[in-house]
Amino acid sequence: MLRNEIDDKYKWKLSDIVADGEEWDKLYNEIQIGVKEIANFAGKLDNKADILQCLQLNSSVSQKLEKIYVYSKMKMDEDSAVAKYQALTDKAERILVDYSVSSSFITPEITKLSDEQLNSFIADKDFVNHSCYFESVIREKKHILSETEEKLLSNMSSFTDNFKAAFNMFDNVDVDFGEVKFEGEKIKLTHGTYSMLLQSNDRKVRRTAYNNMFGAYKKMINTIASIYAGNVKKNCFFAKVRGYKSSIDKAMFNENVPAIIYKNLTDSVDKNIKLLHNYLALRKKELGYTKLAMWDMHTPIVDEVEHLYKYEDAVEIVKKALEPLGKDYAKLLDSAFADKWIDVYENTGKRSGAYSWGCYGVHPYVLLNFSGVTHDVFTIAHELGHAMHSYYSNSSLPYEKAGYEIFVAEVASTVNEILLLKYMIAKAEGNEKKYLLSYYLDMFRTTLFRQTQFAEFEMICHNAYEQGEALTAEFLCNEYKKLNDKYYKSSTLDDGLIAYEWARIPHFYNSFYVYKYATGITSAVVIANGILNDDKNVESYKKFLSLGGSMPPSEILKVAGVNLEDKKTFDIAMKEFKDTLEQLKECARGEK
Repeated sequence: MLRNEIDDKYKWKLSDIVADGEEWDKLYNEIQIGVKEIANFAGKLDNKADILQCLQLNSSVSQKLEKIYVYSKMKMDEDSAVAKYQALTDKAERILVDYSVSSSFITPEITKLSDEQLNSFIADKDFVNHSCYFESVIREKKHILSETEEKLLSNMSSFTDNFKAAFNMFDNVDVDFGEVKFEGEKIKLTHGTYSMLLQSNDRKVRRTAYNNMFGAYKKMINTIASIYAGNVKKNCFFAKVRGYKSSIDKAMFNENVPAIIYKNLTDSVDKNIKLLHNYLALRKKELGYTKLAMWDMHTPIVDEVEHLYKYEDAVEIVKKALEPLGKDYAKLLDSAFADKWIDVYENTGKRSGAYSWGCYGVHPYVLLNFSGVTHDVFTIAHELGHAMHSYYSNSSLPYEKAGYEIFVAEVASTVNEILLLKYMIAKAEGNEKKYLLSYYLDMFRTTLFRQTQFAEFEMICHNAYEQGEALTAEFLCNEYKKLNDKYYKSSTLDDGLIAYEWARIPHFYNSFYVYKYATGITSAVVIANGILNDDKNVESYKKFLSLGGSMPPSEILKVAGVNLEDKKTFDIAMKEFKDTLEQLKECARGEK
């Protein structure tokens, strides 16, 4: 379907960000001037007046840049074939680099100030919007380099991210996965069709897709290992240059997250791995196999009850499920649906998948590719969780404090999904209830257990290199195989290809990211259950949504009643998984 064939009421209204091309050009010209004006402050940040003026100018330029960048990218996401928005995006990306280089002196110069001066600025009402920045400077002082070194590192970013770009080029352009015969026709195997084929009821189809996919990575494993090893070395280099004990220490420090949380997560999953094995045993039994294969992990163990939702019906279900969050939350949802925050349907050239994005000073947006299946209903709830988090933070805080860390970014979206699941499960019966319970269990398997497995692998690889180990293809595959055995060997066949799975995970090039999915679902389970058990917890949750980046992210979670520094918090999520598994077993027994 072409975009102009879709009713405008199902399209987002990006003119709320930038009205037209004339405004875009005006903002761009103002940014160009601002970038030059920022550079004029170099060498002058030793007094209150210049520091205040520079920081205010920097914020102003940053906000304008955010507007044109977000607008251009989102217009291109509507239809990537439109040359006009390809050009605008390229233009916005180039001036973003100019801005980054021009402003790179600010933090190194302010770092030269004494802690006494910086603390005086924190207490100064003129700097109220920048207090978190000064606190961050004091905390990070020992890791910030000289102005010359910072400028050099800033310029290095243009090629140090090439490992990710090289992998993406191979993974999205060059690799050929062949074809798979499906329902009498040969279809080209891609990342998108692979996900669909792995859910097929035909085991032969799943096996062929799996073998083709992993076989392609096996053929190129030495090249991929070299690319990934380069990425690990880059991380370790920057950690060492900046004086961190390790690359993971740098990653956790940069987000102001206690390192104990990473350990608590991996320890908790390791302690409760038997629960995953119990789930795999149930999956094997429900599928009727004597032994599972890795290609059997994504096919539903319960057939979805035939539902094809109209968008309006899906919206009403989501609104009903989120009623426990209160009337003001419900009012915001109404606004999101009525005031064109959401781009609903797929069209030719539109970006696949879904996301929530936006810029400060304008309501957030949601991109969907709604087709009406049950998963699409959950996607609406998920992305609106992100959108509401951004809305509450942006509405409550100045620009400089509103942006929240990635560490908490998946919490609100997952809270919404869990509330929707519990609402639907409570109303479902028979096979539909079994399907929803199995859906919840698979959410745990793929988000809590699987992402922790990936997090362990990243930790192993970085630690190994820092201890002098060569990250060869053999080493990487052997380590991944050992991990997979720990998670799955109790119930699965050794297919000989699973050792290569690490080679197809793009998130590994955004290092130490995946663990946050696991801590996110853990936090969301605690919050959602708290909301449903006592509506007094709704206000503390909204306070969490409103805190943006004004506090360390793990402290912000504590406001919502989640303490990830306490291992008992992870036990709550594990109990939820165990209880859901028992519910599904009970449903299965009730049918016999």
